[in-house]
Amino acid sequence: MNVISIYASAGITGFESPASDYQQLPLSLDELLIEHPSATFIGQAHGDSMQGVGIFDGDILVVDRHVSVRNNDVIVANYNGAFVCKIIDKINRQLLSANESHMSTPILEHDTFSVEGVVIRSIRCHRKSPILEIA
Repeated sequence: MNVISIYASAGITGFESPASDYQQLPLSLDELLIEHPSATFIGQAHGDSMQGVGIFDGDILVVDRHVSVRNNDVIVANYNGAFVCKIIDKINRQLLSANESHMSTPILEHDTFSVEGVVIRSIRCHRKSPILEIA
């Protein structure tokens, strides 16, 4: 993968020529984003409940089933038949949103609940990808 180092701050008026900093790095996006390939799946976020942690509608989620779930991890779970992306509060057994307009959801004994994996990365596409468009 070819990487051009560009450092930009708010209020910039232009870019220095990146050609002088051009370098070849021996890595791929797969290696950078995925730690456990056989235990990883990709999903897409829908809604605004996770904006407080930087996950927006349409973002790509890299979800790892291999890593252990820690308190306050962002997870993808099956909650009563629906896939959700939330913060898990293991101590109080609840799912938390990262948006004040959404309430927390308790995980009760009669609920069907399983953690599908931990969100280890999220990716924002600034142009729509034809791969992600649903027919």
